[in-house]
Amino acid sequence: MAGSISCFFMVISSLVAFAPLSLCYEVYGGEGGSLYPQYYEKSCPKALEIVRCEVAKAVAKEARMAASLLRLSFHDCFVQGCDASLLLDSGNGITSEKNSNPNRNSVRGFNVIDDIKAALEKECPQTVSCADILQLAARDSTVLSGGPFWEVPLGRKDSKSASLSGSNNNIPAPNSTFQTILTKFKRQGLDLVDLVALSGSHTIGNSRCVSFRQRLYNQAGNNKPDSTLDEYYAAELRNRCPRSGGDSNLFFLDFVSPTKFDNSYFKLLLANKGLLNSDQVLSTKNEESLQLVKVYAENNELFFQHFASSMIKMANISPLTGSHGEIRKNCRKINSY
Repeated sequence: MAGSISCFFMVISSLVAFAPLSLCYEVYGGEGGSLYPQYYEKSCPKALEIVRCEVAKAVAKEARMAASLLRLSFHDCFVQGCDASLLLDSGNGITSEKNSNPNRNSVRGFNVIDDIKAALEKECPQTVSCADILQLAARDSTVLSGGPFWEVPLGRKDSKSASLSGSNNNIPAPNSTFQTILTKFKRQGLDLVDLVALSGSHTIGNSRCVSFRQRLYNQAGNNKPDSTLDEYYAAELRNRCPRSGGDSNLFFLDFVSPTKFDNSYFKLLLANKGLLNSDQVLSTKNEESLQLVKVYAENNELFFQHFASSMIKMANISPLTGSHGEIRKNCRKINSY
């Protein structure tokens, strides 16, 4: 009981603090149905509270988990739409997306999603989809880290398939060029503003040495560091990211405020202190992108507004609704198994 009360107050304090920045999107058309924030109002009225509570407990236990849960929503939506295909384990005809190059030994937070699903199944069996859980958990993680609140359109169904090739091909790599990243966003119906705003999620979280090592030692195949990386920052990074070994050593994506969702990420890009190549190219390879980085670095509120709008837009990528898909009982496997 004490735990429930504690969680309740964490949730309420977060919502009160950031409610003025909320955005409301009422209806999104999907194939055979629609998405809207009140979808579970009658079928599972405590659904949103349960998700917030479980996310709050997980983030209180480990602050890094907020970024991990937020990242799951990206890696799910960019592969055959926001359908929780990312959560499926291999077996019974499924080849898991968890084994793709962007996800293997990288994506995490699946146990938290399992805990949320278990709590929801206890409250209202086979009612709330895993796809909706991912989007709610991403929003709540953002809010708990100090970021904006937005209403999440709901009503997605879960897929009965996964796509390893889609995961390998659709998710931008940390060493991608600017044009490659933008092209992959445009394939999902997202634009330049969405790309820069959503990249701002790197204001929280960590990255492994292996994801940016080439910038420190051999960015252009000439055994020289990336010329767009601040040399003093590069020297500091090399202390814990050697030329070989230490692949899994973790580094903050935003070393100024690594657990606080704010616009310091963009200020670091302007100082040539973006950790990943895919971050730094936003300010060095495209003039329109650079201008957005500058605006967000100056205007935190505008960044929050654009981020929330882009998250809603991304969460509407090819949702399964109506009679399409299913509501999984277990997020890791389809119901027939």
